[in-house]
Amino acid sequence: MTYPASRVLAKDGWSGNLLLALISAAAGAVGALGQAPWDYPVIMMLALSGAFWMFRQCSSPGRAALAGWAFGAGWFALALHWITEPFQVDAARHGWMAPFALFLLSSGLALFWAGAFWLARRLSTGALALVPVWAATEMARAYVFTGFPWAAPAQALVGTQAGQGLAYLGPHGVNFCLFGFAWVLSLPLSRPGMAGGLALKAGALASAGIALMNSPGEAPVADTGHYVRLVQPNAAQHLKWQPGHVQRFLDLQMELTARLPEPGKPAPELVIWPETAIAWRLDQAGPVFERIREITDAQVALGILRSDGERLRNALVHLTGSGAQNIYDKHHLVPFGEYLPFAPLAERLGLAALVQTGPGFGAGPGPEVMNFGRLGPGMPLICYEAVFAHDVNAAPERPAFLLQITNDAWFGQFAGPHQHLAQARMRAIEQGLPMLRAANTGISAVIGPRGRILAHLPLGVADTLDAAVPVPLPPTVYSRAGDLPIVLLIGTMVGVLLLFRAGSERALQRQDK
Repeated sequence: MTYPASRVLAKDGWSGNLLLALISAAAGAVGALGQAPWDYPVIMMLALSGAFWMFRQCSSPGRAALAGWAFGAGWFALALHWITEPFQVDAARHGWMAPFALFLLSSGLALFWAGAFWLARRLSTGALALVPVWAATEMARAYVFTGFPWAAPAQALVGTQAGQGLAYLGPHGVNFCLFGFAWVLSLPLSRPGMAGGLALKAGALASAGIALMNSPGEAPVADTGHYVRLVQPNAAQHLKWQPGHVQRFLDLQMELTARLPEPGKPAPELVIWPETAIAWRLDQAGPVFERIREITDAQVALGILRSDGERLRNALVHLTGSGAQNIYDKHHLVPFGEYLPFAPLAERLGLAALVQTGPGFGAGPGPEVMNFGRLGPGMPLICYEAVFAHDVNAAPERPAFLLQITNDAWFGQFAGPHQHLAQARMRAIEQGLPMLRAANTGISAVIGPRGRILAHLPLGVADTLDAAVPVPLPPTVYSRAGDLPIVLLIGTMVGVLLLFRAGSERALQRQDK
């Protein structure tokens, strides 16, 4: 069945291409409403099926690439609009860069989706080829240039029953399934096969609706009996490092640490301060640590900067009850925030001012696990490191919990902190481990091993949260297998497509002879 819109979109020339780009961009922006804080995964699924429908209107790889790029640009522009917030911390110096940063980031990430649409159309005349190729490019987005898998379709599922699939398939496997469902929903209902196609689409729509609209069951989560305290000082980024406020924020965190527990709750065994919680570097922080020891007998984990030659390291220091210090250095650094990719070019463009630490931060050796005494082994994650499923899966041993410290003050008070929290929930589901999350301005939370938020502090408040540490689940399928199964599946499907493509070309060559 051919619709009028299909005939218009199928036209070559600037008018057809412009209409294709505009509709694709609008559909992509609508699809991004599946991300936090909007959380409309059903709308996201319908938009993804619309992307497959538009792919079918593109007879050439070039037009398919245009549709994929525009869809991705619309998606990332809305989902990642919070990227403008860091430029407002010092608006006089950096504010002018904000719109350019959003345009460059969204249009740059959209190139991955443009490549997926182009390659899928090169490999096949059918839309099914787009399922594995799109999933493959989303996987590539987690690795290329150190990776940035933010706002992936799977991220929208953390609060749904479908999100529990992360424990089995991981984020890339869930993306693959989402694209598969979207392909089914986009199947045309031609007259010869209308009954069968309608039944297939109805079944896919019903199952997707159930999985996307229903949250996981509220089964009680067992706890270990060990309590932790999350400290949220709510230090605004533009004030955090100001000499007149440094001592005030330190005193506030001391006060929150020394606060008596709520009636009926035991004293916490571990107190967690957020990323870069104090302005003093590690070699200067002795008096601060002595003061902490005077007000609490608990272990304390806090974010701090430390010098390492000419570079700084973004670190977590673990102060044990006996006074010992264990150090973890962040190993997955933020491009342009903690180091400059392509430094000579970035400096010529005036972007060096975005990195406030001279030559940038030095990276730690990799994922680590720390011993937290009676609480057991914990895996520290500093801010951005919770975005990468494969990094968490690379822990040298299975921890009893994940511990994230972060400074989400950079992200503003709307979408960014909620999306970062969604990433933390994904890692908890994938590993079957609880997540303890201390965020400077929020959202601090204790997350259960199925990704449910058990307790939290909202954005923009200074407070503490005392909560029991949940019991971890047995190792998940994903924690054991990682991404290898989905890599093999996607590789096999793309290999089959390549074989069919080569066979078709040989057949055409024989006909020409």
